[in-house]
Amino acid sequence: MPYSGRMQQNHYYSVFFAPRGRDRMYDLGMQIAQMYLSPYDKLIGIIGEAGSGKSMLIKGMFPGLELTNDDNGVNMRPLPILDQSGGGFFTAHTYHLDVRFESAFVQLGVLAEAILEAIRGGKRVIVEHFDMIYPFLNVNANLLIGVGDEIIITRPTIFGPLPEELHARVAKSIGYRRMAHTAEDLCEIFLPPEEYARAKHRDIKHGFLLAFDDHAPNVDPDELELKVSTAIASDLPISYVDDEHVRIGDIVHPCTGPRTHVASTGHVEGFRLLHRIEYDPIEHCYLIAGRVGPGIGDERIDDVNDITLD
Repeated sequence: MPYSGRMQQNHYYSVFFAPRGRDRMYDLGMQIAQMYLSPYDKLIGIIGEAGSGKSMLIKGMFPGLELTNDDNGVNMRPLPILDQSGGGFFTAHTYHLDVRFESAFVQLGVLAEAILEAIRGGKRVIVEHFDMIYPFLNVNANLLIGVGDEIIITRPTIFGPLPEELHARVAKSIGYRRMAHTAEDLCEIFLPPEEYARAKHRDIKHGFLLAFDDHAPNVDPDELELKVSTAIASDLPISYVDDEHVRIGDIVHPCTGPRTHVASTGHVEGFRLLHRIEYDPIEHCYLIAGRVGPGIGDERIDDVNDITLD
């Protein structure tokens, strides 16, 4: 594989919270490209489950790139990377393909050879579901990114990590992100309208933050937790409406990540709110903090992002 640049030689891996929502994912994609992408990177592997936000991250990293699995259903045919014979100045410099989608139409061995041919020709290839094609490539990505509850950025060497290892980690964790997003939207639904209008979104481990500038929200966390817990117990169906809305029960709610949800509210496990509104003296805002998944009893604010806890 082409040399990937001295500035990146000592990079093992980095971890970010995986944001929920299109705009925040775009912003993170731009940040990752600025910090970790090298001009020498020819093979970029993206790993994650459907609805994890892989395509949004790619659009943030590579603005203007046309994805071959466009969410609007306009899928490129023939697949550009399979038709590299034209040559010339106007051929693509960067190819994209979704291995899981394309495997329904093209054998994985054929896709692998097309990827290698493009790289030999000095092109860059961005591959979603890279773990599926890796056994046919026998070469790892220059930059490997996993999208689950966290976004993991790693620069593999002959010592790893392997794509299947990254897939196992993000596939296990994506459930927390889906549960947290659903719980977050339920909290929004039960906020007073004036507080919902000024709520901003932030992330914590296995959970979410609702942030409020200027003054504390007029919200009782215990009362809000009870309302959300009742909706979770009701097992309301959740469905995609469009790129800006999700349906929870009979309510159509604004959401820029409508695919990153559980199938129904009953799938949210271990929901709880920290029992008081916290003030953040660094960001000068007030926070409502929600968690999902296994708990540790009466959590403190400084327990939430403890790296020793899973």
